[in-house]
Amino acid sequence: VQLQASGGGSVQTGGSLTLSCAASGFTFDEYDIGWFRQAPGKEREGVSCVSCAAGTPYYADSVKGRFTISSDNAKNMVYLQMDALKPEDTAIYYCAFGLGVFGCRENEFDYWGQGTLVTVSS
Repeated sequence: VQLQASGGGSVQTGGSLTLSCAASGFTFDEYDIGWFRQAPGKEREGVSCVSCAAGTPYYADSVKGRFTISSDNAKNMVYLQMDALKPEDTAIYYCAFGLGVFGCRENEFDYWGQGTLVTVSS
């Protein structure tokens, strides 16, 4: 299994970034997907997840209306479009894949990318 996250960088408040995650080594369209983040000194948290069981995408309250999760099964790619970025969005972002995910909790996910750093300056 290989997961390669990319797209992080430094932006100013109000800017946008699109994170990408390329997956290989497993049957992509059988897995539920998620994006998590870990800010300095904080625990990792679920940002957005999509699962067949849950139906509609989950978004953390802090990102609702600003972030959009999507995937391209033909390309084995997962994306996180991030708009109206705020300094509190600064974190390392991780893509993750799991089977039978219902919520957006770390212990539901089996495969993790290496993380990509997003820095938002004020």
